[in-house]
Amino acid sequence: MAYNQELARRVRELLKPEKNVTEKKMFGGLAFLVNDKMCITVGGDDLMCRFDPALQKEVSMKKGYQPTVMKGRELKGYCDVNPEGTKSEADLSYWVNLCLDFNKHAKSSKKQNN
Repeated sequence: MAYNQELARRVRELLKPEKNVTEKKMFGGLAFLVNDKMCITVGGDDLMCRFDPALQKEVSMKKGYQPTVMKGRELKGYCDVNPEGTKSEADLSYWVNLCLDFNKHAKSSKKQNN
């Protein structure tokens, strides 16, 4: 699946102040890793966000929210955001900042070489 280049550019711009950001093709889109941890992904015209699972109810009320479902299972602490939720810069900033806030506490899934 191709990803929306303009949405990726907008996310990239909001992540500029972060010191350790890398981009990696994954989940059929473009993932932005902050401090070696998956933070936010652009897939098609949607975002996939990683956030504090304790905020699930609050986040589910936001414009554009959709649960992330993989292999028939809803993933807690992840959501997809359709274009309705990323139209304005304020809306997109909400999602990026939500992901950045959790990223500080998230565990890395990076494989360790033994």
